Amino acid sequence: MELSQALIVERNVLEWRFDPQSDARLGVVDEQGRGYDIEVIIYCQEGYTSSLAAASLKDLGLSRATDIIGGIKAWKEAGLPIE
Repeated sequence: MELSQALIVERNVLEWRFDPQSDARLGVVDEQGRGYDIEVIIYCQEGYTSSLAAASLKDLGLSRATDIIGGIKAWKEAGLPIE
């Protein structure tokens, strides 16, 4: 996934925005007919909220939903790039 494809989605609307059956879904869900096969990588500050959010998306059928273990904090501590 390229950083240029990053989206900010509030946690309280995450399921609506990524569920292919939702009228409130994001356009990216429909692109190239990906639907439930869309790759979603979620992150938060320390990885707690993102792991629950990824699990929630998996429960909806988005099997490729995941999160960054340890959140953006761990990402930075590993010296990985931040845009």
